[in-house]
Amino acid sequence: MSVTTTRAGNDPEPVVAGSLARPHRIRRTRGRGPTSVSWGAYACAALLLVVFLFPLLYLLNTALKTPEAFVADPVGIVTDPQWGNFFQAWSQGNFGAYILNSVLYTLVGSAIGTFIALVMGFPVARGYIAGGRAWTVLFVLVLFLPNALITQFQLLLRLGLYDNRLGYILMVGVGVGIGPLLFSGFAKSIPYELDEAAALDGIGYWRYLFGFVFPLAKPALATVFILQAVWIWNEIILATVLLADPAKFPVTVGLYAFKGTYSNNWPLLAAATFIVAAPLIVGYIFIQRYLVNGVLGAVKG
Repeated sequence: MSVTTTRAGNDPEPVVAGSLARPHRIRRTRGRGPTSVSWGAYACAALLLVVFLFPLLYLLNTALKTPEAFVADPVGIVTDPQWGNFFQAWSQGNFGAYILNSVLYTLVGSAIGTFIALVMGFPVARGYIAGGRAWTVLFVLVLFLPNALITQFQLLLRLGLYDNRLGYILMVGVGVGIGPLLFSGFAKSIPYELDEAAALDGIGYWRYLFGFVFPLAKPALATVFILQAVWIWNEIILATVLLADPAKFPVTVGLYAFKGTYSNNWPLLAAATFIVAAPLIVGYIFIQRYLVNGVLGAVKG
């Protein structure tokens, strides 16, 4: 079927119906919609950028001032940066040793928490254990329950792990938080046919879990690891209760002790705070895509 179009000074030209008119309409529609959406998205992104970056910039501005300049104008922009404040805070606060402790606690504790999320979240998502819905509700309730500090303190004391790095690592490692819930949501996106094929080939459960599910679930596991790491790095309550030796303190407790000594020197305290926050800021810049991919995969699942 065809129609004709007439142009001035030319003969009628045959046009196949639907071959030209419809694509032109589609292109115009696609050209208008995303433009308005993109401007709104850019505006929201700019607003969030200001909200999150302003405290960091204000902290950096304060850290580069002298105590006298801060007292004279706390919110003014620094004109004579004092970069030596960072070196002074680093040396006087012994942050090198504290950061090494936090790196150890964060890496090992996050690995334990990710392992727990894997072995707990997958069978719940698949329904391989009884009471799947009850387990999901339990995962949600854990997010709102407070830490049993007295029980944890007594447990480590009787096990001989009080004021011990291993005891603290175990306590922060089992505090899985949202990990099992997030991973169980992602595991639902893995086809059930893969489980059946592995069972027909005689592959055992644990081999299947670590040999097949683990590679497929790397984005979700990376997200669980990142969230666990951020929590452990910022954790201070358990460290204050379970650790007594200053040589074993994480960086958050070291910052708290530094605050007690230099509470009147705001620029020096701001420099110390920036030192503590800098590893997370730098790390997030490099690992944000893993965090976004893991969360999106869990939501889709």
